[in-house]
Amino acid sequence: MNFEQLRALAAIIDEGTFEAAADLLRISPSAVSQRIKALERSVGQVVVRRGAPCTPTEAGVVLLRTARQVQVLEAETWSALGTGAASRPVTPVAVNADSLATWFVAVLREAAGWPDTTVKLHVEDQDHSSKLLSRGDVVGAVTGSPTPVNGCRVERLGSMRYLPVAAPALVERYRTGSGVDWGAMPVLEFNAKDALQDEVLRARGVSPPRHTIPSSEAFLAALRAGLGWGMIPELQLGADLDDGSLTLLEDGAHRDVALYWQVWTLDAERLDRISESVRRLGRQALRDAGRKSLDADAAPG
Repeated sequence: MNFEQLRALAAIIDEGTFEAAADLLRISPSAVSQRIKALERSVGQVVVRRGAPCTPTEAGVVLLRTARQVQVLEAETWSALGTGAASRPVTPVAVNADSLATWFVAVLREAAGWPDTTVKLHVEDQDHSSKLLSRGDVVGAVTGSPTPVNGCRVERLGSMRYLPVAAPALVERYRTGSGVDWGAMPVLEFNAKDALQDEVLRARGVSPPRHTIPSSEAFLAALRAGLGWGMIPELQLGADLDDGSLTLLEDGAHRDVALYWQVWTLDAERLDRISESVRRLGRQALRDAGRKSLDADAAPG
């Protein structure tokens, strides 16, 4: 294999098709196809599932990780040589939607001042973003997993606290004595993987009507509109509880979700820079940031 073949593989997975990859690389689709065929011959396995979009096979995932790492090191090399080539490489990062809607905005504000880097965000649930790291789709991820992906290091950022809240009008509609009818009052969920509300409902043995709102900003708007109750990040609430826009349904029913930063174990200034930003700003915003950090390195792979 060679780097041009790996570059073609990464372009196909990023762009979804051979034709789009050809446009990105400024070569013909035939040349892209030839590079992939040569790569598959050299490793003796199919590396791309041809489809819409194209996806990597298991062998392709391994090679894709290598391709991403080589791209990072190539950018570092050009920078060290001072040639100006490859001056704005893409740094793909995964972050959960609630972090992106709150504390991670400060990271983006700092990234705006990095003239040599562009950021590509993948928005993924914190319990599933580690998969993007293992596939080589991203170089770093805000994740809920303390177990390092092979070839990555992990450190604890802190905990994001979620509070059960609802609009006052919704609470009044479903009030029963000193509480609410949890089995009848509609609940909001972010997506099918959102288990925060289920934890509260399981303790009560009920299953109320559900609305799915797959956007952090729209989720908060739906809460304020009285569509249902839901678990919302404390960081996102602002003055909602103070001004009466939302009501806390129950004291002590909060959930704390630990967040970690996982990043490849490469000696690269760009990775160190974004890691420092995420670490510092995450710990400033999140709870329990003073706990002992997990700095675990896995063997490169």
